[in-house]
Amino acid sequence: MTEIDLWIWSLAPPEARQAELRQHLDEEEQLRAARFLRPRDRLHFEAARGRMREILAGYLDRRPTDLRFQTGPHGKPFLHAAPAFNLSHSDGWAALAVGGTEPLGVDIERFRPVERDLAKRFFSPAENAELATLSKADRPAGFFRCWTRKEALVKALGTGLTVELDAFDVSLSPGAPAEMKAMRLPGARAGDWSLTHLHLADDFVGALATRGPAQLTLREGTLPLA
Repeated sequence: MTEIDLWIWSLAPPEARQAELRQHLDEEEQLRAARFLRPRDRLHFEAARGRMREILAGYLDRRPTDLRFQTGPHGKPFLHAAPAFNLSHSDGWAALAVGGTEPLGVDIERFRPVERDLAKRFFSPAENAELATLSKADRPAGFFRCWTRKEALVKALGTGLTVELDAFDVSLSPGAPAEMKAMRLPGARAGDWSLTHLHLADDFVGALATRGPAQLTLREGTLPLA
């Protein structure tokens, strides 16, 4: 059982706090922030990356500005001699999962309108069949439970867009446990991976994907969101 810490925070802190978080960013992050066209997107990026640096620095007993991130072959960031971590943000909130040495991934999503055929394009036949059994009222929640669980697994694998989303099946029905039901990826088995459902609000869900079972501890924020 891997112990995973979950940190959740708002991306709209007071102005003085925003300035403090901005100071943690390195030159490359500052350049990335400057490229955002919308001020809101820039501020959210700074608040997400700055607070992530603070949290990870606490695990390593270092200063946030001292962290030097590296990236894997498909762009997933990591730190040498540090626990595994993964960041996600949506609609003004960020979630960071930290713990263990095995790969992990987290994804959070606020419900929003999506193209009618999006599930048919990206979900597996089994997932589409399960989604079709849901009532019209339950279908948005089913869609985003499926989407976040699949995104969390892809982020854990660190393979980016090289993995087709229909190459594995996850559960999505309300009341059903979050689980990896099948995997059709070379060298991968569904039983090697665990999914944890995150209920942020009635219209806001997320998922944690870990190799093997995980014990989740909320270190910052509340679930559901206050």
